[in-house]
Amino acid sequence: MSAEHTYKFNVAMHCDGCSGAVERVLKKMDGVKSYNVSLKEQTAEVITEESVDYQIVLEKIKKTGKKVKSGEADGKEMPVELLPAEPRPVEPLPVEAVA
Repeated sequence: MSAEHTYKFNVAMHCDGCSGAVERVLKKMDGVKSYNVSLKEQTAEVITEESVDYQIVLEKIKKTGKKVKSGEADGKEMPVELLPAEPRPVEPLPVEAVA
């Protein structure tokens, strides 16, 4: 059996459209094995392959515009703030492109 992660999120959802938006982003994600979004319980439980990071799933759910109130990864409470992206080095333009 391959290793996997179980991520759980408490997500503010007010209607079927809200829960449907969360389901749609999870359905499109690579590495998601299964998910269960419950409007009644205000939760999203996501089972992923080992390579899928908690922050990636959190980011996808937050991009729906829904407020994530709490989160956990493999039973451990996790922050719901997105980590800043890693800065990428900027390549200088060639001299001839500047002129």
